[in-house]
Amino acid sequence: MSSSSSNSAKCLNLTEYMILTDSQRIAVATFCLIVGPLNVIENLTVLFLILISPNLRRKPSYLFISSLATADIFASIFFTFSFVDFHMFKKKDPVGLFLFKLGGVTMAFTTSVGSLLLTAYDRYICIQKPTEYKHIITRKRALVCLLVLWIVNLLISFLPLTGWNCEYLQTAGSELFPYVDKKYLACWVTFAVVQLVLIIYAYSHILCKAHKHTMYMNRHLSQGRTGQARLRMDIKLAKTFGLILTILAFCWSPVLTIMIIDVIGHVNTGQKSVFAFFSMLCLVNCSVNPLIYALRSSEMRKVFQKVVIKCRGQIKTPDSSLVSDSQQRSVKQETVCEIVDKQVIPLKIE
Repeated sequence: MSSSSSNSAKCLNLTEYMILTDSQRIAVATFCLIVGPLNVIENLTVLFLILISPNLRRKPSYLFISSLATADIFASIFFTFSFVDFHMFKKKDPVGLFLFKLGGVTMAFTTSVGSLLLTAYDRYICIQKPTEYKHIITRKRALVCLLVLWIVNLLISFLPLTGWNCEYLQTAGSELFPYVDKKYLACWVTFAVVQLVLIIYAYSHILCKAHKHTMYMNRHLSQGRTGQARLRMDIKLAKTFGLILTILAFCWSPVLTIMIIDVIGHVNTGQKSVFAFFSMLCLVNCSVNPLIYALRSSEMRKVFQKVVIKCRGQIKTPDSSLVSDSQQRSVKQETVCEIVDKQVIPLKIE
């Protein structure tokens, strides 16, 4: 039998991929069943806060955050269900059903990364071209970008289900994912890495600009109260984006590294076990995203505080709308680009 046929036969044997011990299976299931529902609650909260606030719904940056939250909800549900079903209960689905589940997981995580990229691009334009931001990033363009993102990722993710798999093509299969053709995995890894590199570039640029601004403040405005306030905001900004880059690298580098090893060589049983645990870091990323991209926003926190106060019954609003237009005007803050233009802080993150 040829090497290609041997790899193909191996990829069709689901038992080869069920390599976790009983204790590892319990650990994986426990982690997924705790973190998965928590992710769903976090991201549903983000979507709810954006939905009830007319001011937030109008802003393109919050459309990107809404897309990110939606993708993370799907990722948490699909990944938890599929991962526990496969590794804990060792369920052997038919080829079509298995690839459908895998396609759902792939679509959700790929769209999550794509939404992170659009968010990074939004903030990059804010820093690079603050005076033109409102003309470049409009609500209509944001909606078009999100529509294209979801459609493209949907098509890419379900290609194995439509025939690009090792069973149908009788080609070399991945040693990490049943039925997945190695060439498809190579294309997907390349697609994911390119997106992550672009995200890192955008935030590194913002981080560099914040650092230069901090140095400028140190030299020229360190003695004034305004200068000190701006300096503190620049430091907060640098910490925020440093955290973003660290989390991206921490959550995605391990799984992508092992995928690359699978594409170019051989993955042993130990590496497969490690990959199963590293995969859960992607689930952790879905849990951290709402905290970094949404709840660190002062506007989001204001809306959240209004919801909490209303639920506690401490105030009575005359208007039936939770966040009326008049309320929005009374707490109106400068837009992201107005803040950038005044050189106070490039983003509305505290």
